[in-house]
Amino acid sequence: MQKYVLIAVGGALGSIARYWVGSSIAGRMGIRFPYGTLIVNLTACVIIGFSMTYLGRRADISAAWRFLVPVGFIGAYSTFSTYEWETLSTMRAGAFGIAALYAAGSFVLGLAAVWGGSLLGEMMP
Repeated sequence: MQKYVLIAVGGALGSIARYWVGSSIAGRMGIRFPYGTLIVNLTACVIIGFSMTYLGRRADISAAWRFLVPVGFIGAYSTFSTYEWETLSTMRAGAFGIAALYAAGSFVLGLAAVWGGSLLGEMMP
């Protein structure tokens, strides 16, 4: 039962963080390009890369952290479905260049962010 509570708490925190980060970025940079979702996705990639690597290498850390952070928090914080919807909406609006830039940028930068987070996890004692 404890793991479900941890997932729920992590999910609640991830949902709140997703809304706050996404809306803060969108409020500063506008909504023509979905900067808020892009930043949320990239930070989620760093966090999951770091947490899965770091927690996987540290047997002394409680498994509870695996339920709280990568499953709960990142599960709610990550916005891949929103990314797909915004790409489709941008294409439907006729902005094919922006849609392609967003889709490719999210993929390439997201992969780099996961790799960077994983490297950070490997560097930690």
